Order: sequence, then C-alpha cells, then structure tokens
Amino acid sequence: MAATVMQLFAEAYRLRLLRGLEELLAGYGYCRVAGVDEAGRGSLAGPVVAAAVLMDGGRLVPGVDDSKRLTPPERERLAAAIRTCAVAFAVVEVSAEVIDRINILEATRRAMRRALATLRPVPDCAVIDAVPLPGLRFPHVPVVRGDSISYAVACASILAKVERDRLMVELDADYPQYGFAAHKGYSVPEHIEALEVHGPCPCHRLTYRPVLPRADEGRR
Repeated sequence: MAATVMQLFAEAYRLRLLRGLEELLAGYGYCRVAGVDEAGRGSLAGPVVAAAVLMDGGRLVPGVDDSKRLTPPERERLAAAIRTCAVAFAVVEVSAEVIDRINILEATRRAMRRALATLRPVPDCAVIDAVPLPGLRFPHVPVVRGDSISYAVACASILAKVERDRLMVELDADYPQYGFAAHKGYSVPEHIEALEVHGPCPCHRLTYRPVLPRADEGRR
C-alpha cells in the first residue's frame, strides 16, 4: 500500500513538472495554452499528421509522456483519456501527394495550422514541438523536444501518433506488400526491400530519396 501511494505521489509530481511551461505561460496571462505536435515527418509513405490540444489543467491524465516512450497499447489508452479530458482537440492529416508538392516542412506547418484553427475556444498561446509557425493570430513558442518538456505537447504527440498509426494500418489493407501495419512507412530494411521489389505505391512520398533513388547515385 505504501509503495502504491508513493507511486501516485511520484506520478503527480512528474505531471506537475511536465506542466511547468504551461503554468509559466499562465503566469503571464496565457491561460489557454495549446500543445501541437506531428507524427510521420520521417516516414517514406502515408500522410503527416498533426494534433493540437487544449488540456484542462485540473484534469491531468496519469501516464502522459512523449509518445515515443510509450507502447502502442499505452498510447491507445492515453489517447482515449486525453480526448475525454481535453477542453478541445483537433487532428489533421496532409497527404503524401501534398508533401511531394510543397515539401515536408510546409506540409507539417499546414497540418499544424489547420489543427490550431479548428480549436474552440481559440488558444491564447501555443507550444509547438520544434516547428515555428509564422503568421499565427496568437503567440507561439517552438520548443525542441517539446513532447518531453510540455504536458500539452505530449498529449498532442499521443493523439497524432495514434491517428497516424491507424491510417497506416488502413493503408496496409490496400497495399499489404509493403508491411505498413508493422513499420508505419518508415525506412526499415523490410520496407526498402519491398520498394526494390514492387516499386512505390500511390501513398509513397516520391520526393524522398529512398523511395525513388536519383539517377546520379549509380555513378558514385
């Protein structure tokens, strides 16, 4: 029993530390702080997905952390809890076709802006994982490794990752030869081998070098 109580206190303390940036911003009058993150920037296939979330500081979700530190079942469970406790949230995808046309950074910005624009109430401020978003109507703070530093960004990272994984499982049903359900489109040996055998499918990002190796590589 004592160990359980100590674990609860430790988790409450960890979450309080994770909310430190949001509480600091609240001290300057920014009470509705949105967290924003993306999933899939480095993938060779499928969309990039961004999530924006306004969390209730009085209803912290135990276990929230950088999505990369969590197992798939933990992410699924936490995503459901985040959706229940959030004041507002939005998840937006931008397709591989658009990524090829405007580049991955601009596609990520587009997804993030659209997610933020959907939130009601409108945020006072946004904390964004690493990516500056010029032109927002409210202040924003780009933070490197924000999903490890900000509670709101960590929540957004979980929502984005869970939604993108779901989309990649759906693509796996359409294109089972690539193994999207297992590796979610990233550049693992099995995926590269499948590309060599089958070539790219319509959901691959053709501007990514491993998908369509450039002609000059053969002369090196």
